[in-house]
Amino acid sequence: MASKPPAGDPVQDAPRVGPAQHSAAGLPAVAHSLRVAQQQMGLRRTAQTLLKVNQKDGFDCPGCAWPEGDKRHTAEFCENGAKAVAEEATLRRVTPDFFAAHPVSDLAGRSGYWLGQQGRITQPVYLPEGADRYEAVTWERAFEIIAEELGALASPDEAVFYTSGRTSNEAAFLLQLFAREFGTNNLPDCSNMCHESSGSALTETIGVGKGSVSLEDLHHADLIIIAGQNPGTNHPRMLSALEQAKSAGAKIISVNPLPEAGLERFKNPQTPHGMLKGTALNDLFLQIRIGGDQALFRLLNKLILETEGAVDETFVAEHTHGYEEFAAAAAEADWDETLTATGLDRAAVEEALAMVLASQRTVVCWAMGLTQHKHSVPTIREVVNFLLLRGNIGRPGAGVCPVRGHSNVQGDRTMGIFERPAPAFLDALDKEFGITSPRHHGYDVVRAIRALRDGDAKVFLAMGGNFVAATPDTDVTEAAMRNARLTVHVSTKLNRSHAVTGARALILPTLGRTDKDVQAGGKQFVTVEDSMSKVHASRGNLTPASPHLLSEPAIVARLARSVLGPGSTTPWEEFEKDYATIRDRISRVVPGFENFNARIAHPGGFTLPHGPRDSRRFPTATGKANFTAAPVEFPELPEGRLLLQTLRSHDQYNTTIYGLDDRYRGIKGGRRVVLVHPDDATALGLADGSYADLVSEWKDGFERRAPGFRVVHYPTARGCAAAYYPETNVLVPLDSTADTSNTPASKSVVVRFEPAG
Repeated sequence: MASKPPAGDPVQDAPRVGPAQHSAAGLPAVAHSLRVAQQQMGLRRTAQTLLKVNQKDGFDCPGCAWPEGDKRHTAEFCENGAKAVAEEATLRRVTPDFFAAHPVSDLAGRSGYWLGQQGRITQPVYLPEGADRYEAVTWERAFEIIAEELGALASPDEAVFYTSGRTSNEAAFLLQLFAREFGTNNLPDCSNMCHESSGSALTETIGVGKGSVSLEDLHHADLIIIAGQNPGTNHPRMLSALEQAKSAGAKIISVNPLPEAGLERFKNPQTPHGMLKGTALNDLFLQIRIGGDQALFRLLNKLILETEGAVDETFVAEHTHGYEEFAAAAAEADWDETLTATGLDRAAVEEALAMVLASQRTVVCWAMGLTQHKHSVPTIREVVNFLLLRGNIGRPGAGVCPVRGHSNVQGDRTMGIFERPAPAFLDALDKEFGITSPRHHGYDVVRAIRALRDGDAKVFLAMGGNFVAATPDTDVTEAAMRNARLTVHVSTKLNRSHAVTGARALILPTLGRTDKDVQAGGKQFVTVEDSMSKVHASRGNLTPASPHLLSEPAIVARLARSVLGPGSTTPWEEFEKDYATIRDRISRVVPGFENFNARIAHPGGFTLPHGPRDSRRFPTATGKANFTAAPVEFPELPEGRLLLQTLRSHDQYNTTIYGLDDRYRGIKGGRRVVLVHPDDATALGLADGSYADLVSEWKDGFERRAPGFRVVHYPTARGCAAAYYPETNVLVPLDSTADTSNTPASKSVVVRFEPAG
């Protein structure tokens, strides 16, 4: 039987700390998954639901975007996937009575964990101007309120339409169509905060802003480099692919400021050997200083150039541009500067080089550890340089692998959720629907916050997500949201963003991935795109949490009709009735989706075309893969300061907090901890178990403080520290962003420590 939600917020003032673990998954992961699932869903519903996760006739996990192979296990999910499903398929409910009992001020004082544990929202609710609590509202009135506020704007560009990665292809396509028919490109999304740097770098260098590898490429690689990524917590099913690669003879190098249990040893719960002993994954751990990755890859490139026969000269001559300028810049790489930037010793770099030179097929995987720095885009360009030198793009078992964090974040971008759309996309959209889309660029996440802060944006609508908890500079962001005329959130469950509102606010409850979706045209399914460009169907199997819920496509379709009125010739009602009609339109607008409905009927879906991967065709400005030659950068650290990275615990997914433990790092019962190397802690006078305020330092001179963190002596890279977000987002300045991509620089925050007040 499922348990009730916590009545009060758990006390987190004294987190307990034990030894870190050195292996991931295994029996503890199975036990924890089943315990959480039983608490949220009960035994029968747990079996009914988990056995459909990531199956060809089931639903796509609402967690990460890691792909599935053609052959599926009966249990095709990981621990964090089970938690994500349990949270969505929970039997707990948030009814209008809950909102009557809890004013917004009360919700604002609760933790994200407590809010998320309350359950599924069952009806649309409205916070009138001047009111202190949400009240039930009809769908018709909710859409009228939004239409009133949008209609009162001086310009369509005073509206912001944000998208979370959970949104399906169909809903995302409709949202961007509505926004552009309304008259704006203000379509920020969660990509702006994570892999925007990857997309920027890859589009410039290889012509496609996505990864170039498949699961089979990983399985057949000779060498896999995993940089700035913790798959054991963030993408646990990736560990199975790494295990298979190891069994075929692959070597693995991990490059990270923190040792991570999942890359030390993986105990695969699908096999007896895995459960008992597991597989060691790391062959070499390069414990790099935060932000030193560009310097490392630049030096490796210099050493490759200096090694006779190491460069794939035929590939470079036939398929690349800019080699001479790049080679000249790489020749200037300096050992001393690199060792300073990285914190590595010479022997470790030389060992990595030997493994690189021994590999004929190399894959580089990365995540936020590379994408959230000021110099993230040149860092990823340097990774591309590294792969181009030895012809490791467009070859089986080789390529770039940016590992996406949310299950359809890549698909949403493919569908046109982008503030800077390509003219060709807009031309195709306009031709298909007879509209005139705006051509000027819209707001990304950071620019949207500035616009709300400055009064240039007045209406904010989010399709999923937890915007105020995901974004930087918490105090600035929350003040910006409170400056809006109207905030609207399409959500399944409560989160912090529902308590930080504009003058008026709406929460519109929607179906989740696990829910059956039946419209006037019959039972529907939606589609998603995984991290390796495979598109497949997702079909929920549970009775929805309430008869008052609408699907995301239905919400967008009804909203569009309410706002645009009868003058819009777009068949919004038809789209709501039958999602196949949406896919027909997608097939005529988005390249690669031709015959969409016929191809998606194939179990397992289909893979989108990718020129660099498929035929070494690079759709760049030069028509070739581009070497680049940016100056090497790395963060400078003042005396007495540490460089902080924000990160997840094992009991969270993005901003969703499943629990208060981080099992792999030995943390229990609290999240306000900061991990500091013992030698750095000693130098700074920080005893293990002491409490300190974290204060970030930025060129604007403004004090940003995160109070009351327990110091944990931990084997981080020297000069570095780590703490969980969203608690430490308050320390990340809004204007501290990556060049080119404008992604918040959440992985390199200069902090000082002060005694807790």
